[in-house]
Amino acid sequence: MKNSLQLKLSQHLALTPQLQQSIRLLQLSTLELNQELERFLMENPLLERAESWNEESTAAAPPRDSAPGETQASGEAPAGGSEESSSSEAWEGEDGWSPDGGSSPWKDGDEDSEYPAQAAAAPSLIDHLYSQLRLLSMSERDLALCSLLLAHLDEEGYLATPLEELLALQNALSEVELDELQVVLRLVQSLDPAGVGARSLGECLALQLATLPPHTVGRACALEIARNHLNLLANRDYLRLRRQLGCDEETLRAAQKLIAQCNPRPAAEFNSTEARYVVPDVVVKKIRSRWVVTLNPDAMPKLRINRMYADILNRGREHGGQMSAQLQEARWLIKNVQQRFETILKVSQAIVERQRHFFEHGEVAMRPLVLREIADTVGLHESTVSRVTTQKFMLTPRGIFELKYFFSSHVGTDTGGAASSTAIRALIKQLISAEDCRKPLSDSRISDILAQQGIVVARRTVAKYREAMQIHPASQRKSL
Repeated sequence: MKNSLQLKLSQHLALTPQLQQSIRLLQLSTLELNQELERFLMENPLLERAESWNEESTAAAPPRDSAPGETQASGEAPAGGSEESSSSEAWEGEDGWSPDGGSSPWKDGDEDSEYPAQAAAAPSLIDHLYSQLRLLSMSERDLALCSLLLAHLDEEGYLATPLEELLALQNALSEVELDELQVVLRLVQSLDPAGVGARSLGECLALQLATLPPHTVGRACALEIARNHLNLLANRDYLRLRRQLGCDEETLRAAQKLIAQCNPRPAAEFNSTEARYVVPDVVVKKIRSRWVVTLNPDAMPKLRINRMYADILNRGREHGGQMSAQLQEARWLIKNVQQRFETILKVSQAIVERQRHFFEHGEVAMRPLVLREIADTVGLHESTVSRVTTQKFMLTPRGIFELKYFFSSHVGTDTGGAASSTAIRALIKQLISAEDCRKPLSDSRISDILAQQGIVVARRTVAKYREAMQIHPASQRKSL
């Protein structure tokens, strides 16, 4: 075997640590970004948060003719400078960054504002039921059996475990008869909320209907439906249902209305979960007939370099390589966070320019849009646009939307044009909301109506869009 030297030329892309960090920050949501920044703040003493927005001593004053971070949907740069120069005025220099030089909206001078009020914990379903049992005169044995039943209620208030299984479990400790357990179950089912302790949907509805005054129109018919004919009502088989009940159409309509007013999940109010609020990254407003895109200050962190440590390094008192590296790391992070929001703003502006009709007229005016179109406009790669539009949100007069929402596939029209799938969904929803409830539109009929409007959509596609919007088929939308 002979050793030899060979010269080979090749190209490869090397990602610097700064570029890797920039890509990672770009794909994070606002919540994940704040968590990542907290980690950097813990590890790097030269990086810190400003307590308020007006503490940024090196922040440049924003232009007076536009809000910080604001761009116009028309793509025109503000007067007096280029788009790049006007954008950079809203950002701080390399030693810090803040979206605004104004006062913080969270600081009002009130010391109590630093300690937000905590809401009292809501009582659980079991606590609520126990508080009612304590008001009743009952023996210790009955209370123990009630506790056995309450312990087996699911989160919706149903008793999913058969009484026979509970009886076998209880008899391992003491002898209990099935009749005795049934009596205790009726006691539990008499508690508030009505329907708790039911073993099926029909029994849950019947327990609630039984609390209505006896003279209520349709009550007896509704009780019979809940106990024996709930499947016919679910299938909208009204003709057979009337024959089984021996009632007229008015009575059946009243019974159906009573059943619709019942709560199939009686314990739902006790299963409250903590609300998770979405903080939009950009805000869209119409100003002087133009749709203007601005960054949301509440979504942007306030970062700066720790002046004390920076001055020590500048005066040469500390020549350690570690602090110099941490200073460079802090500057990189501030710059990458700045670049992240500049990119989000640029992409959001391009989206608003192309979906202007959506902001004017709603979903029916949504145009087809793909990542490639935005990528070519802003000069970014498709993968970068995909990262920017994932888990980033836009506040508009029509609600809060993820940036991904504005991208949709297209369906051809008979004139050679294209309609977005979002617009077609909106049209389907409009047609169904305006249909005759006695003769609801089938998927085939909706496809024919759209074809008359020049939109070629197959019946299967209509069914797919309808199911995605959680709309029942025509057979289940039919009513008296």
